Amino acid sequence: MHFASIRVITEDVARITDFYERATGLTAKRYTDDFAEFMTSRGTLALASTRTVRGLGEQAPRPAANQSVIVEFHVADVDGEYERLKEFDIEIVNEPTTHPWGNRSLLFKDPDGNLVNFFTPVTPDALERFEQQTAEAEA
Repeated sequence: MHFASIRVITEDVARITDFYERATGLTAKRYTDDFAEFMTSRGTLALASTRTVRGLGEQAPRPAANQSVIVEFHVADVDGEYERLKEFDIEIVNEPTTHPWGNRSLLFKDPDGNLVNFFTPVTPDALERFEQQTAEAEA
C-alpha cells in the first residue's frame, strides 16, 4: 500500500489553490473549478469544493473546520521560507523552531484556517530517518 493524497475541502478552490501556489512555489493542476492537485514525489495535496462531497449528506467534511490535521511539506530551508512567507498576508502560528525529534519547522495557516507546516530535518537522527523513509518510498 502507498499513501496517495490528502484532500482539503473548501468553499473557494481558486483562493486556496492560489495560496498554496504562492506558499509552496509549486504549480497546481487545476482540473475543474471544483478540484485541483499539487503532486509531489511523496504524495498529493488535493483541493476540492464542497460540491464534490454533497452526496455524503451529514457525513460530508465541513470546510474551514479543521481541528486535527496539519498539512506538511518538507523544504530545503525553513528559515528562508519563513523570510519569503513574511512578504505575504499569512498568519504565522509558530516561527521557525527546532523540535526535540530533530526537525526545524514553521507553522502557519492557510486561508481556511488549516495548519500548514514547512519542515527540514536538521539533526543527524532526523536526517537519517528522512533518508531511510525516502529510500523506502522509492523502493
